[in-house]
Amino acid sequence: MSELMREQIIEFIRDEYVEDESMDIDDETPLISSGLVDSFSMVSLKMFLEEEYEIKMTDEEANTEAFDTVKAIMDLVTRKLEEKD
Repeated sequence: MSELMREQIIEFIRDEYVEDESMDIDDETPLISSGLVDSFSMVSLKMFLEEEYEIKMTDEEANTEAFDTVKAIMDLVTRKLEEKD
């Protein structure tokens, strides 16, 4: 699931926030600290993740550190999925 999750998250970020289509996004690309994703965009990213993976995140969990890289986002989503089981 993690490769599929990675692809889905990167696709969402590309579609919603990236203007330069040649920009490479990988697991460690800074999203928030680079300014690619701003605080308003974090809200839509949180909503996407909650809907796509049927999870709920508190605002404290969906913080700038947790959303700064694809890897950090995947770690958070994976943890929330494990909590559901």
